[in-house]
Amino acid sequence: MKRYALSHLSDDVLLRDLAAVVARERSTTAEVLAHIAEVDARKLYLPAAYPSMFAYCVGELHFSEDAAFKRIKAARAARRFPAIFDAVAEGRLHLSAAVMLAPRLTEDTVDELLAAATHKSKAEIEQLLAERFPAPALPAWVEAIPPPSPTRGDEQRAPGPVEETRRLVPECAGQVLQQAPGPVQPPWSPPPAPDRSRVKPLAPQRYALQVTIDQETHDALCYAQELLSHELPSGDVAHVLAMALRALIPQLEKRKFAATNQPRPRRPDTSVHPRHIAPDVQRAVWRRDGGQCTFVSEDGRRCSARRFVEFDHALEVARGGEATLEGIRLRCRAHNQYQAECTFGAEFMRHKRLAAAAARAEPNERVPAARRAEPSGVGESLCPAGKAAPPAAR
Repeated sequence: MKRYALSHLSDDVLLRDLAAVVARERSTTAEVLAHIAEVDARKLYLPAAYPSMFAYCVGELHFSEDAAFKRIKAARAARRFPAIFDAVAEGRLHLSAAVMLAPRLTEDTVDELLAAATHKSKAEIEQLLAERFPAPALPAWVEAIPPPSPTRGDEQRAPGPVEETRRLVPECAGQVLQQAPGPVQPPWSPPPAPDRSRVKPLAPQRYALQVTIDQETHDALCYAQELLSHELPSGDVAHVLAMALRALIPQLEKRKFAATNQPRPRRPDTSVHPRHIAPDVQRAVWRRDGGQCTFVSEDGRRCSARRFVEFDHALEVARGGEATLEGIRLRCRAHNQYQAECTFGAEFMRHKRLAAAAARAEPNERVPAARRAEPSGVGESLCPAGKAAPPAAR
């Protein structure tokens, strides 16, 4: 604690020490970016049981989501243009500047843009980019502004534009009369919606959901409220959403891992494709693995990914792996590909993915003879969970 008590320092010493500490921080930041860039390039987050560099920065390095995003983006830009490292270390460029400049940097523009952005604030860099890369003029915008509604105490679901709505109708206040493309809003309009949906915890077991929907979704929501008007007279959006999810989830589970309340006895397997996974195996594997990637790092950490989860052969098909309960496991896409690269080599798998992408782009063309001659199970990574593999090429 005494280390951070600085009241005994004179003004001159305090200012001198502050400048020295900031200089060290900038140098350290550049080193952090260099390390993030190299770890990202080598994909070392995968053996540590993280599905992405972002997840590693948040889960292992304990960055906030915003700090992780900013550092990863700056690190990737600096790996392409190493001059960014020196600019950050010397204090000529801050992290926000590196993130803002990154999409505009090329081999021809990097030196000029870095020089122009030296010691510029975020607002000044915005102006700099607007001058060098002018955007088209904004179209006219007309919007009806609703009067402010009084706060309803505990009934208020979230600050700002997220409020509990008892009935959503096309004629609601604030309807856009002429809409500009993109998220641009005039300066006098309500705060713009975020680029992506957001769920924010408000209290135990209560959340605020903020999302932007298009006209088709809006009309579907209104129609659902009308159909539910007898059993849900209020038309409460939260209740409609809950009912819609309860109806949707069983369909997704059936498609993802053949979930059913009335499983049929297994029929003799007529598929000759070695990747075919019987529905009862899919269901059992999903229950056993809890719908989560099963990759475990050397220190015992299990990957927490539940998105982009796929069924994977524990022993590769090319090496005799079978689609049994013991032979199938869940892996996220990143660790599925990582395991394949560990087995067959990164370059080999890169060529296989390129070939698979080319085949998907030309579905009507016959499979090349070279591909037909390959051992089964060496090519593409296993199909996502719930999608049956195509029949074997004839």
